[in-house]
Amino acid sequence: MKQFWNDRYASNQFAYGREPNVFFKQELDQLAEGKILLPADGEGRNSVYAAKLGWKSYACDISDTGMEKAQKLAVENEVNLNYSVGDFGDLPYENEFFDAIALIWAHFPAEKKNAYHALADRYLKGGGTIILEAFSKNHLKFNSQDPRAGGPKQIEMLYSIEEVKKDFPNYDVLTLEETEIDLNEGEFHIGRGSVVRFVGRKRT
Repeated sequence: MKQFWNDRYASNQFAYGREPNVFFKQELDQLAEGKILLPADGEGRNSVYAAKLGWKSYACDISDTGMEKAQKLAVENEVNLNYSVGDFGDLPYENEFFDAIALIWAHFPAEKKNAYHALADRYLKGGGTIILEAFSKNHLKFNSQDPRAGGPKQIEMLYSIEEVKKDFPNYDVLTLEETEIDLNEGEFHIGRGSVVRFVGRKRT
């Protein structure tokens, strides 16, 4: 899997563009800055955007190439990133350290997904915010019709509202929906897609 992502990020072009994810931007713009963690942040477009807003931005990914491009993007935007390379489950973040955690296209392996959501919950402060956007299980039909829409092809890696409710039970739900959107993110997210969106505030 690491080699897959290193290969995807090897081009001089940004695989998913340089601009932040639309839903992430919309939600982050409403929060007071603090410390934010972005697992599976790839080439850094979202963590760099957060840093530009004044957040202390932490990101991680399994791809060395993704980190290199993220750091270059940070330099271009005159911001600093705290970027770690490694499996999310192996990285030593502090409990209740972050004010926000963003899971944007963080499609973890199916056997790790629930555990990694529990880790995200552990690292988030009480009163902190989760922002999540991921492809829904209904996205498979869009991907089969047009592979440019992207996303995993294993249904177990895709999301449902019920899974989100189960994995984040101790949250006040601000947004939780499955919806269809038009994707326009670089080369690999183009066209119609079905996503699950979740914004939750952790109860204290």
